[in-house]
Amino acid sequence: MSAEPAAGADAARSRPGAWQRAQAWTHHRTAHLSPTVRGLLWTTASGAIFCVLNTLMRSLALQLDPMQTQFLRYLFGLLVVLPIVWRAGWRAYRPQQVFGQFTRGAVHTLGLVLWFIALPKIAMADTTAIGFTGPLFIMLGAWLFLKEPMRWERWLATAIGFGGVMIVVGPMISGEGGRHHLIMLASAPVFAASFLITKVLTRTEKTGVIVVWQAITVTLFSLPMALWTWQPPTPLQWLGFVACGLLGSAGHYCLTRSFGVADISSTQSVKFLDLLWASMLGWLVFGDLPTQTTLLGGVVICAATLWVAHREHRRDMLTPESAFGLLPLEGATPADRQSRIRGVRLSSQPSPPAPTPGDTENPR
Repeated sequence: MSAEPAAGADAARSRPGAWQRAQAWTHHRTAHLSPTVRGLLWTTASGAIFCVLNTLMRSLALQLDPMQTQFLRYLFGLLVVLPIVWRAGWRAYRPQQVFGQFTRGAVHTLGLVLWFIALPKIAMADTTAIGFTGPLFIMLGAWLFLKEPMRWERWLATAIGFGGVMIVVGPMISGEGGRHHLIMLASAPVFAASFLITKVLTRTEKTGVIVVWQAITVTLFSLPMALWTWQPPTPLQWLGFVACGLLGSAGHYCLTRSFGVADISSTQSVKFLDLLWASMLGWLVFGDLPTQTTLLGGVVICAATLWVAHREHRRDMLTPESAFGLLPLEGATPADRQSRIRGVRLSSQPSPPAPTPGDTENPR
């Protein structure tokens, strides 16, 4: 009698859930797009989600200690993904690079400590704008350590986008930067290092594995700091942390997917759109009206983003991978992709026709 319930449980676990169906639907809708365009879409989605998350976390960090806010945010992020892990089985989420997962978790925790210390003291638009220095560190690190190509379009789009950010926040930073702005700025290269480690992990790890183990490692590393300053949250604050868990897991999933399908450098310019999301949320939640410089900077940022997306899409459509109907696999190295291209070229060449009597008589 005990075998039947076990068999039923296994069958229920093997059936695709809502998460798997959503993944399949997303893959079906975006499979025809080039890798860079898919990476830009995933990065745009992650930016919008993280702006909502940052707004909620800033409200919570103003009420509770920042270290406790950091711990509970990732604890609930872990609780959100646990049902998905249970349904698929723990073996499906066993990492191939345990040391890499914990290294990434430690680096990301350090960036979060700096970020959460400054978060309650800085306005949302300032926080987002300072975070835009991250792409410069990411592009430099990807070029130096990951050997990713740095085409002139990417440098130009990022420079223009960063110029748009400086139009918005330049007077503020040069006037009253303060030590909290410097602390926030110091978190940018640390997060860049975390994202570069994530890019390396996508070569051997699945997206879900990276998301789950980030939640595990950051939760473990943040626990001692949270216990030191713990105060009981209210029911409304508990509900806010549940929402943080959902938003954080979704945002990191989108971000990790973008790293898996495209070069980091090709997707960083679209991150400047986050300033638009932050300005809208600052107006809706905190009553901060965007200034003329914010609107002007937003126009510059959008122009740079749309231009590089168009250029990268055209370039992808002219690559051998697209010409043969191939798109780079997630986790595939450049050598693997070139090997696939060469294989398809050989297999796609038509076999020479069998010689006819006329052919044998004609030396040409």
